[in-house]
Amino acid sequence: MLRRYQYRLYPTKDQEPLIAQHLGCCRFVYNWALARKNQAYHDEGIGLSKYDLMKQLPALKAELPWLKEVNTQSLQQSIHHLFRAFT
Repeated sequence: MLRRYQYRLYPTKDQEPLIAQHLGCCRFVYNWALARKNQAYHDEGIGLSKYDLMKQLPALKAELPWLKEVNTQSLQQSIHHLFRAFT
């Protein structure tokens, strides 16, 4: 038997922009990692692992300082979600 739980969040006015910022950054990193993985496969014929992409996150955060405003675990988890989607 499968069970499903559904939760509803009631963020405060101060929390709403923070949640939107986290989701936006995670969406950007997911799309960046997907583009980087596809580019490496088509150009070089190699497949990048999720650890290769996670090693590139500090350089990306140095290039785009607004990514430093969210925690790195969220960004790493979006790369993990990308690789779960591939499998």
